[in-house]
Amino acid sequence: MTQKEVRDDVDLRALGLDRAEERAYRALIDLGAAAPEVLADRLRLVEGETRSLLRRLEALGLASPSGADLDRYVASAPDVALRAMLVQRHDELRRTELAVSELTELYRRAAGGRTVSDLVEVVTGAGATRQRFEQLQRGAEHEVLAFVTQGPVVMSAEENLAEDAAVRRGVRYRVIIERAVLDQPGGLRRAELATAQGEEIAVVDSLPMKLVIADRSVALVPLTSAGQEPGAVVVHASGLLDALISLFNWAWDRAGALHLAPGEKPGGIAASDARILALLFAGLTDEAVAKQLGLSPRTVQRRVRHLMDLSGAGTRLQLGRHATERGWV
Repeated sequence: MTQKEVRDDVDLRALGLDRAEERAYRALIDLGAAAPEVLADRLRLVEGETRSLLRRLEALGLASPSGADLDRYVASAPDVALRAMLVQRHDELRRTELAVSELTELYRRAAGGRTVSDLVEVVTGAGATRQRFEQLQRGAEHEVLAFVTQGPVVMSAEENLAEDAAVRRGVRYRVIIERAVLDQPGGLRRAELATAQGEEIAVVDSLPMKLVIADRSVALVPLTSAGQEPGAVVVHASGLLDALISLFNWAWDRAGALHLAPGEKPGGIAASDARILALLFAGLTDEAVAKQLGLSPRTVQRRVRHLMDLSGAGTRLQLGRHATERGWV
């Protein structure tokens, strides 16, 4: 694999290499052996910068002078050099994990003597609320549950990089959104992208609050009121947290699942018809679907009638069953 073929989302920063060091190491592997001026030409750097990079790679054990020709460098074998760095990082992470476990156990023991007010933490300010929101997602290991409502937010969907990172590492996201959120500019597109990357999304008419629950162990409830600074309540393990989890489960069971991803090509029907079905099954009215897709309500009704005829369904309820059986949604 040449440098040009290397995936952009794969890097070695977790091992302590910066981007410049990684680029130099990859280029050196690709070239086999190279003098500083050759590597500088490949990296489009001045020779002085390249020599500095080579010295750093040599100090990391990732490069060395080529035999008798001390002005040429070769890359160390990745399965040896990088694995040694990886093992070292694993050891560091294990020690850190032990420290976290010890602190968590200490926290739990101390919690036995806390009052009820100690189990609910008040966070004041947009910056502090945003930080806690990111912390919950970055610390999640298994699952994140969320209510998403319209209205003021401390962080936009585009800024929420912690969510994307959590999904990539395998954290399950179950998100319930208000229908009004889909009506916001870009709302449907964001929902499409979220489902495409594996999030589970359901839609309801309205929700009582914004809510984020991480691993069923801690929750964040953002609070806003007219003329006051944004804030939030952080709820730790308690009966209140159990109640919030039960509230989420109750709402999830009654919400309409949104089965929608960009670029899908379901067998037997057009992609535009699949989008219509997905939004209808999520509970949107014909008028709301038409608005989302830039169609007229009559066009939506005509397409639904066509799908009913195609599947042999006599009612929309039967259409839902047939659409699921045929893989249309």
